[in-house]
Order: sequence, then structure tokens, then C-alpha cells
Amino acid sequence: MTIEIAQFIDHTLLAPHATSKDVKKLCKEAADNNFYAVCVNPYFVKLAAKELSGSKCQVATVIGFPLGANVTSLKVLETEKAIADGADEIDMVINIGALKDGDIDYVTDEIRAIVKAGGDHPVKVIVECDLLTEDEKVAACNACLKVGAFMIKTSTGFVKDGKGATVEDVKLFRSMIGKNSMGIKASAGIRDHQTAKALIEAGANRLGTSSGVSIVQGTTAGASSY
Repeated sequence: MTIEIAQFIDHTLLAPHATSKDVKKLCKEAADNNFYAVCVNPYFVKLAAKELSGSKCQVATVIGFPLGANVTSLKVLETEKAIADGADEIDMVINIGALKDGDIDYVTDEIRAIVKAGGDHPVKVIVECDLLTEDEKVAACNACLKVGAFMIKTSTGFVKDGKGATVEDVKLFRSMIGKNSMGIKASAGIRDHQTAKALIEAGANRLGTSSGVSIVQGTTAGASSY
């Protein structure tokens, strides 16, 4: 299952202290292991696109990361700039506070705006499950479905003491999505092959992890928030 699981992996490096050298290493690991994508901060999109030129590995980046509290217009500009710099996929963070205020219209409109700005570029919507009630998770998933998001994503990995991706959350989203074409990206806290396999079996289409190499090698990576 090593080759199969590799194609689920977005090999991720979002640490604030990441350097160009680190990103180059990330890209080499992704290409060598046949990972689906790398996920880097916007500053490194141009570098990642250059390093992966000629490979099948996609370049993803994050928008409104990690808090989601930027205004929509800035998230749209971030999206447009990321695509201009060579990003293939967009992972946006919703306005979590707006969702918890019950302003689902704002959340929905913002996701719609990013999906529109993304054009043909897939948009994955980070809803930060660790901070949400089940009803809020349901509302967020419905918003993603309503505006045609590419995937719903569980976590940023930046919530202190958060659980990150869980089988339960993936199953909840899968039960709502059903046969709809929207996918699920499980992200944060995925450090070994067993956990990765369980999330895929629960319905995840993609895994966001900084431990991709350990996962495909069958070892367990040390703890990392990113």
C-alpha cells in the first residue's frame, strides 16, 4: 500500500521558521516518494514551483493562515497572488469566529469568493475541527458543498493541544458528502502509516502531514504542529 498511500499525501511544511533549504528538501522528498503535492506558505510558492518543475507533484499553499481572521478581500488577493506565483491548489482557512457567531452567510460567501478567485485551481477549505461543535462542523460542511469547494479540510495543525485529524470527523463529513464529488483532507497529527490508513478508510481523499516520508517507510515521526 506504500505507493497508493503516497498519492494521498500533501507533504507539508508550514513552520514559521522554515527556510529555503527546508523547502528544497521538502520538494525533493515529495518528488522522490511520489507524493501528490507539497503544501508551503505563500512566500515559498515560487521556489516550490521551480523545484518541482517537470514533476507530477502539485504545489499547494495556504490562504488566511493560520487564524482565518483576515477580511475576505485580502484572502482573495492572497489567492490571486499565489496562483500567479505558481500554486496549483489553494488551502484556505475559514473565518472561524464568524462561524461561531452563527454568521453562516458570511462564511459561505467568503468560501464562494475564494472558489471564484481560484478558478480552475482546487480550493480546500480548512474548518479547524478542534475549535468547532458538531453542529458548527455540519454547518461548515454544508457551506462548502453549497459553493462547490474541492475539499473540506479538518485542521491547520496550529491549535494548541488540538487532536488534529480524527476518524470521527472524517466519518462525519463523509456521511454528509455521500456521493457528492467534494473530497476530504485530513490534516494535523498524522505521523504513522496506521493512522494514515485509518483516515483513508474512514473516507479521506487527501492527507496533510509533515511526516509523509515516515508514513510511507512504516516508521513513526516525532510530534510536529505543522
